[in-house]
Amino acid sequence: MPHPEIQEEQRPSSFDAHHPPEKQYIDQCVHCGFCLPACPTYVLWGEEMDSPRGRIYMIKKAAEGAAPLEDRFRQHMDNCLGCMACMTACPSGVEYNKLIEPARAQIERNVPRDAGESLFRKLIFATFPHPARLRLLAIPLLVYQKSGLRALAGATGVLKWLPKRMAAMEALLPEVPAALFARMPAVVWPKSTPRRRVGMLTGCVQQVFFPHVNAATARVLAAEGCEVVIPREQPCCGALMVHSGLEEQAAALARKTIAAFEAAQVDAIVVNSAGCGSTMKEYGYLLRDDPKWAARAAQFSAKCKDIAELLCELEPQAPRHPLKLRAAYHDACHLQHAQGVRDQPRRLLAGISDLEITEIPEASLCCGSAGVYNLLQPDAAHALGDRKVENLLSTGAQAVLSANPGCLLQLMNGLRRRGLKAMPAFHMVELLDASIRGVSADSLLRGRGGAASD
Repeated sequence: MPHPEIQEEQRPSSFDAHHPPEKQYIDQCVHCGFCLPACPTYVLWGEEMDSPRGRIYMIKKAAEGAAPLEDRFRQHMDNCLGCMACMTACPSGVEYNKLIEPARAQIERNVPRDAGESLFRKLIFATFPHPARLRLLAIPLLVYQKSGLRALAGATGVLKWLPKRMAAMEALLPEVPAALFARMPAVVWPKSTPRRRVGMLTGCVQQVFFPHVNAATARVLAAEGCEVVIPREQPCCGALMVHSGLEEQAAALARKTIAAFEAAQVDAIVVNSAGCGSTMKEYGYLLRDDPKWAARAAQFSAKCKDIAELLCELEPQAPRHPLKLRAAYHDACHLQHAQGVRDQPRRLLAGISDLEITEIPEASLCCGSAGVYNLLQPDAAHALGDRKVENLLSTGAQAVLSANPGCLLQLMNGLRRRGLKAMPAFHMVELLDASIRGVSADSLLRGRGGAASD
C-alpha cells in the first residue's frame, strides 16, 4: 500500500494548467506574520484566512490538491483589497501580487458566481474601461447632478432604498465635468528645446471625470522641457481586469497599449494614476509566455514611470511660486506598495515654498478604494474609509493630496458619511502646476469649493 505522504504528493492541483500560482512564489512565504498588522482586512476582522499569510496558505493547499476551489476559497480571495501593503512589510520579499492575481484568474475560470454578482461585475467591466461608453453614461449623470435631482434624492432618503452596491456607486460619483467631450491635444510642446520625448497615459475614468488632472500633468511636463505625446489610439491599460482576475482581457489590452506607445516612439511613458502604473510596470510578467510580445512587454514596462518618478529625474527648470497651504498627503497603495514610490512626491512638494505637507497616521493602511473594491465590497470599504477619514481629520489640513483619483473619491465619500463638507482634494501634480503657473492657494481652494487659506 502506498505511503500516505506519497499519496499527498501525487494529488493533482486544484488549479487548472493555465498560469496557476507558481510554487516559487508560494515558497517565498515563511509564515512569519509580519504581514498581519499591515493587512487591512486582518486589521478589520482579525481572521487568519483574511491575511496574506492565510491566503497564501489556502493557495498552497489548492496547488497541492489538498483543498478545492470553492466558495470559501473565493470569498477570502475576494476579500483581499490587493493593496500590496504586505509586500512592503514582508522581510522575505514575498511577491504577493504574483499569487493573488493568478488565484483570482483561476477563480474567474473555475468558480461560478451567482447571477446577481456576475451581472454587477459585467456592468462594471462593460463601462469603466471604455471612455466612450463612460462619456455616454455621464450625460444623464450630469443632468442628475446639475438639475438638483441628486440633492433631492439625498434629502428625501430615496437612496437608502437602493441595493447596497448601487448605493455605493451613487455615493462615489465624481462631479461630471461640463467639458465632457473635450480631448487632450495629440502633442503638448515645451517652450524651450525638448529635454525628453514622453508618452502620456490618459486613463479611462481619469480622462472622462478628471480631465483637469491630465491637463495639469501635461502642463507640468511641458514646463519642465518635455515634449508630451498623447496617442489617440491608446486603450484602457487593463489594470482593473488584472486586479479582478480577467487575465485574457487584460493581456489583450496590454498588447494594444504597448503597440500604441511603440508607434509614438517615446523615451518614457508617464502615468498619473497609481493603479494603472503598477499594472503597466508588470506587463512583462503578464505577457511572459507570449513569444510575440514578451520581449516587447518587458521593454515597455521598463519605460513606464509615475509622474513623480520622471519629474525627480529632471533638474527643475520651471520656477516655483509660493503656495500658502497646509495639505495632507495620502499615499495611494499601488504607488507606495506596488511601485515603491513614496519619497518622490514628497520631494517634489517640498520644492514649493509656503506649502506645508502633513503626514496622515496609519499612512500604509489602505483607504478602501482599491480599484473597484469599494463597489464590490462596500461594507469593508466603508470601515476602512471611515478609519482613514479619522486619521485625515487629525492632521488639521485644509486639503488632501494623492496620486490616485479613486482614493480621493473614497475619502470624499467618507467625509460625507460623517455629515462633513468634503475637504478639497487634489492630485499631487495639480499643486505643482499651480505653483509653476503662479496660482494662489486661495484661488486653488475656491476652485474646489474650499475655504481660503489663512
